[in-house]
Amino acid sequence: MNNAITLNQKNLSRLPDSISVPTYDRSKVTAGIMHIGVGGFHRSHEAWYTNELLSKTGATEWGICGVGLREGDRKIADILKQQDYLYTLIVKHPDGRIENQVIGSIVDFILGGDDPGAVTDRMAQETTKIVSLTITEGGYNFKPATGEFNFKNPEVKHDLAHPESPKSVFGFLTRGLKKRRAAGLPPFTIQSCDNIQHNGDMTRKMLVAFARKQDPELAEWIETEVCFPNAMVDRITPVTTPADIELLENEYGITDKWPVTCEPFSQWVIEDKFCNGRPEWEKVGAQFVPDVTPYETMKIRLLNAGHSVLGLLGSIHGHGTIDECVADPLFANYLRRFMDFEATPVLDPVDGIDLDDYKDSLIERFGNPNIKDNLARICLESSSKLPKFLIPTINENLERGGSIEYAALVIAAWCYYSDKGVSKDGEQLEIVDDMKDELHKAAAGTTSNKLSFLKLKPVFGNLAQNKTFAEEYSSMIAALYENPDISKLMQAKLFGRD
Repeated sequence: MNNAITLNQKNLSRLPDSISVPTYDRSKVTAGIMHIGVGGFHRSHEAWYTNELLSKTGATEWGICGVGLREGDRKIADILKQQDYLYTLIVKHPDGRIENQVIGSIVDFILGGDDPGAVTDRMAQETTKIVSLTITEGGYNFKPATGEFNFKNPEVKHDLAHPESPKSVFGFLTRGLKKRRAAGLPPFTIQSCDNIQHNGDMTRKMLVAFARKQDPELAEWIETEVCFPNAMVDRITPVTTPADIELLENEYGITDKWPVTCEPFSQWVIEDKFCNGRPEWEKVGAQFVPDVTPYETMKIRLLNAGHSVLGLLGSIHGHGTIDECVADPLFANYLRRFMDFEATPVLDPVDGIDLDDYKDSLIERFGNPNIKDNLARICLESSSKLPKFLIPTINENLERGGSIEYAALVIAAWCYYSDKGVSKDGEQLEIVDDMKDELHKAAAGTTSNKLSFLKLKPVFGNLAQNKTFAEEYSSMIAALYENPDISKLMQAKLFGRD
């Protein structure tokens, strides 16, 4: 559309009435929150909740300053700056209805690679109360098998030697907190918004380990004074596609270079443990609770693991998106069996949640035909995801004598995926993983040793030594490598339960 309106602050009043826009005065908003990792999920979740809070309460001290620490963040930084940090949230309902909302809670953006000092100086400002994170599971720099901090990371080595010009998230946080302490200011709260169980505890453990190496006295202060609330986050947010950008331009007359699409459902359960004030997100739907453990375990073991189940099996089969998998009765039934027979038995009760209803809602959400969540996105960084999402369920079922057969096939599919890199029909699969080379090397040894992939200890720990799992996994590997038609193995599993 040639006369489409470019999204920026001065053009908000020109947008159609059907599009929700910020009703608060953005010129008065200050950034009490700094957020590292401004991707799609942050923009559909924390930034959306914060936008709602600004609209409802006018709490102008809780705007967001985005922070990018990677060269890959330059594009989003440039686009947001061009658009006065505004973007469109496209909410796609299962019935085809679309709601478009312009989000205004982000008011600034800093690239740490260009000017590390600008980031740590901003962290040291008294107005900065929270530094939040979406840095993916891999960004926490822990060894999957041990959970300990990885000091061999090149960025970590750099930061220990050059604390004044950090590159890693832990280098930036430590430097920012050091400046606050030197200025006599209270620390900011560090709030993880990533899909890691006990994400606040994990952030605390990793940061203190790093700080102890760099500045032991500061590490003690961090341990004593800084709060790291655990949280459970949930909103399915697929990667933005050119079609989403075209939809806004052609159907609604808006030129937005990087909108975000998401489902209507959103959930945020937060441990109420902050050291320097916090937004009243509970006024716009978030829950503050004393302990998020049951909520996050439920979500990680059902939703996140369920995504990986569909992602790996579906990729081998040749499906392209999550909704395409759920539209296939075989995959929908397999997912439900995994959730019922393997995930649910190792979950504790969750206050206020009916697990059967929750699982029903997950399958409905996964099946939303308007949320085209690509399996390639679901499978990326599986070496960081599965040790948290799926392998603990396997280990707990092995300890209690429960079923592991559905998960065993998923791990076998991951081996085939890492080894061959193609679907059953030979279609090339996109593999994005920091451990891609190690995964491929271990998987490539499968033809001579069925347990080769499973012996990758940084991912699987001692799972290969468990006779029960090793036997089930080996039988799945033998069958899959003989005939990569994963549907036949899935059907056999389902038939065996009937």
